[in-house]
Amino acid sequence: MTLILASQSPRRKELLAQAGLGVANFRFERVNPDIDESALEGETPSAYVGRLALEKARAGLALCSEFESPVVLGSDTIVVLDGALLGKPADKAEAAAMLRALSGRRHEVLTAVALTDGSRALCDTVTTKVQFAALSEGDILAYVDSGEPMDKAGAYGIQGLGGVFVEAIDGSYSAVVGLPLVETRRLLAQFGLV
Repeated sequence: MTLILASQSPRRKELLAQAGLGVANFRFERVNPDIDESALEGETPSAYVGRLALEKARAGLALCSEFESPVVLGSDTIVVLDGALLGKPADKAEAAAMLRALSGRRHEVLTAVALTDGSRALCDTVTTKVQFAALSEGDILAYVDSGEPMDKAGAYGIQGLGGVFVEAIDGSYSAVVGLPLVETRRLLAQFGLV
């Protein structure tokens, strides 16, 4: 059996390796599905992130015709502040604006993980509350200039330089990084992979 990660995220790959997933019982590969990540009108943040994780898994499965019995894992992470979705910033100005909005505030990080083998699909969503420290304009501009915020939901990476802005979390650290390990392992067990 082959586990396919429907993501090019190095963080998700590292988390799977850290958990010992993808090394013992099955072969591990990656594909990069392309899906429309636009939110639907009236869609809640939880429904949105769950839908994207499932769509990534299903689109990834469509790219796996050369693998025998593939199980595809899709995941998506969003940041929610006052009900507004903060995805990946389009440019440095948007990254700085997101960081200013998060400064000194508490927000939520929602990460969904989905698995499919074509005949069944399972999904779980994890919500983690994150408290940001108050950031100076210098902190924000230096961090944006580092380039790290540009490919991350909410314009920060807790596992990198952005971790110094996080005062506290209530929930799953690995979910904030991009893949909730407990829930991922639970879904893999339901597919008989762990």
